[in-house]
Amino acid sequence: MSEYAKDVLVEANWLEEHLNDQGIRIVEVDENPKLYAEAHIPGAVGFDWKEDLQDPVKRDFLGPEDFGALFSRHGISSDHTIVLYGDRNNWFAAYTYWYLKYYGHHKVLLLNGPREKWIADGRPTSAEAPGHTPATFAAKPGDDAIRARREEVFAAIGDSTSLVDVRSPAEFAGEIISPSGYEQEGAQRAGHIPGAASIPWAQAVNEDGTFKSAEQLRELYGSKGVLDGKDVIAYCRIGERSAHTWFVLHELLGSEHVKNYDGSWTEWGSLVGVPIATGA
Repeated sequence: MSEYAKDVLVEANWLEEHLNDQGIRIVEVDENPKLYAEAHIPGAVGFDWKEDLQDPVKRDFLGPEDFGALFSRHGISSDHTIVLYGDRNNWFAAYTYWYLKYYGHHKVLLLNGPREKWIADGRPTSAEAPGHTPATFAAKPGDDAIRARREEVFAAIGDSTSLVDVRSPAEFAGEIISPSGYEQEGAQRAGHIPGAASIPWAQAVNEDGTFKSAEQLRELYGSKGVLDGKDVIAYCRIGERSAHTWFVLHELLGSEHVKNYDGSWTEWGSLVGVPIATGA
């Protein structure tokens, strides 16, 4: 039995043994989409987080019909169990997990460890895209119990809700607006939402990208007052790192009232009339 609240992780040994399981669809979602073409888990579908999973006009993700159509044409049905993984310790894989949960697909698992670990361990890879027959995937109405909008975040300032900033300490303090290499995706101002606790997402994983034990995670978040029954809203810069933290809190530790604010700092740091704090 898993030490975590929910059995939502897949170990690499198990996945390698089930690569030909027709009830499973493996999906790779990377921060760097070019990696998929170089090498991926055999049979895995590759999604570009920006081109495939984002609305081409609005800064928002796909509506339910377009989301369902994307999965359908890649041979993923509502009956499939989806196993997600990707680079950067599963940033966008966790984001896609949260995205699937938002649209009501609950047969979804996350590989415990990123693509880098799979490759470093010498496990099988392929450069061939799979030829899955188109299927039918029906997305349900969005579940706002796990997604926070800016109005809700504004209302949470000063109340009992725990705001969790999962960015780097330098971003939180306002020393930088965005990490090096991502300047083109930055906000207008630097800093953090007043009252937010700084708990960088990377503190939840080991050096190889696998998740720390439930005991270690409870100590990490409990020491910051996040596991005391309060509502929690996590945010980062564009919503992918905070989806990783949402996964830890909601899925691994079983905290029910956790939301991901995917507008995150790119939105908040450019809004007119909202408060911003700086410093540690």
